[in-house]
Amino acid sequence: MTGEEGQGSGLLDSSVFEGISPEKLSELADAFENIVVPAGTVVIRQGDPGDNFYIINSGRVRVYKKDEEGLETEFAEMGYGDSFGEMSLLTGQQRAANVETLDETHLTVISKEKFNQILKDHPQVSMKFINQLSSWLLREETRLQEHRQLASGRPGLSWMDFAIIMAISLAFAFIFNQSNPNRIKIIPETAMADDIDEIPPSPEMSGTGAGEYAIIDARPVNFYDERHIKDSIHIPYAMFDVMYMIYSPEVGAAEKIVVSGRTISRRYDVLVARKLRLAGHENVFVLKGGMKAWRKEGLPTEP
Repeated sequence: MTGEEGQGSGLLDSSVFEGISPEKLSELADAFENIVVPAGTVVIRQGDPGDNFYIINSGRVRVYKKDEEGLETEFAEMGYGDSFGEMSLLTGQQRAANVETLDETHLTVISKEKFNQILKDHPQVSMKFINQLSSWLLREETRLQEHRQLASGRPGLSWMDFAIIMAISLAFAFIFNQSNPNRIKIIPETAMADDIDEIPPSPEMSGTGAGEYAIIDARPVNFYDERHIKDSIHIPYAMFDVMYMIYSPEVGAAEKIVVSGRTISRRYDVLVARKLRLAGHENVFVLKGGMKAWRKEGLPTEP
């Protein structure tokens, strides 16, 4: 069956569902809704809540964003076998972009409830989405940066420019604090006040087969892929609900949960540790010193 024949065929050829047998996909397709959308219809609107996931059976759509001034940034054009709408379902956030049909388009519509059930029953689908989402986020940031530069007519700030500005700002703050009794807080209290206990790295945490420790890396995908603690479980903060659902049996079997993963700008370890507490886990700790302390102790990591 080609992309122009019948409804539901895009599901069978979608790269997202590789690894699921055609028979199983056919069973799933029977539970999904198929719709025909006229050209020029906005299927997904930026800022709306996420309720459905879509697969294109025929036709084309474009993905774009609008800023506060109404200027558009176009990200992609999609056709047969492509899918869209999963980002807000995975993150729980509002729709991040608009999706508009360019032609009359046949779509398979998968509700949020059925989408979550697929992720639960087929973990390999979750990993496909995570890899896809990571590449999309990087592409989106690049496009937005190019758009901002074109709109302003000026080159954007580099990381070096940002570092210099931060260093100068901190220097002025320290000078001010030395000469003025009304000191300013250089680091906000909210960033320093942790309600999660820290635990230093130790050999007992490494390669634990007995299930005493579960080490969780809370950083985004690109940081985790670069290097992470050996045998750590990847539950990034932005994808917590989905990844926790996949790894909850493994996490729940451990006596102690140790969360690692902070960057220069974000304390993902504390954020994920708090979510684990809310999920009912009591013995949750943050790895003191993070990856740097782990490697200093000579404990194993892997790319």
